[in-house]
Amino acid sequence: MGQPSDQHRNQGIRPVDQLRDEFRERLELFYRKLKLAPPYDSVEKALGLLTIRLTSMSPDEVHRLCSDPARRWTEFRKAFVESGLSHKHRGIIAGLARSRQNLDLPPEFDHLLNVYVATPKV
Repeated sequence: MGQPSDQHRNQGIRPVDQLRDEFRERLELFYRKLKLAPPYDSVEKALGLLTIRLTSMSPDEVHRLCSDPARRWTEFRKAFVESGLSHKHRGIIAGLARSRQNLDLPPEFDHLLNVYVATPKV
């Protein structure tokens, strides 16, 4: 999947829109590879939460985020959890995440899968 920042910059898309689009694409891929229907209301909520967080950042912070994949995934994971997406299909995804068998997801998706295998705080 090329470098979204270069691709979108050439198309004149703002960094916030670029990051939102990337997150949407990542979520679509996540659910497609897991062979699950995305919970659309929660996906839209996650996109909205990410957008709010991004628009509250300074332009410099957003630009740094665009060039730092680890920080982007941290923000994506926060929106994923805060939106409730991590509670949808929880049993199915937790089983897949624990076994890691037949998962055809790039390693960066561990940021989301690890939500399902983390030990709960008591």
